[in-house]
Amino acid sequence: MEPRISLVTIGVADLGRARAFYEALGWAGTSPDGEVVFIQAGALVVALWSRELLAADSAVADTGGWGGITLAHNVRSPAEVDAVLAEAEAAGATIGRPGAASEWGGYSGVFLDPDGHPWEVAHNPFWTIADDGSTSLEPPA
Repeated sequence: MEPRISLVTIGVADLGRARAFYEALGWAGTSPDGEVVFIQAGALVVALWSRELLAADSAVADTGGWGGITLAHNVRSPAEVDAVLAEAEAAGATIGRPGAASEWGGYSGVFLDPDGHPWEVAHNPFWTIADDGSTSLEPPA
């Protein structure tokens, strides 16, 4: 298996509300059937789909709690962390942790989307973000 993730599906309670939130962040997508929204996010596809249908399709019991996964969006500077957090809050997110220096030497904060999914927004000075937005574990040149 190649080390690659092709699709991340986010289970949502209200597809219309979730779509409006992500579109407010500039994440426009398409819906082939009105039940799922696909958003091109660089080399990855993000899908928004009913949490109930996603659980059934994934063969898991949805206990309503946090699923043990946090999504992350890396940026090129601490100032960008704060800007993205402000943009997310303006779009309807809750700020779980404001931007601050981290113990690992970077700068990060967390917002929660309208369904409570946590997104870490981070600047990692030890990684490189290319012009196309791809993230590399290689340190900046």
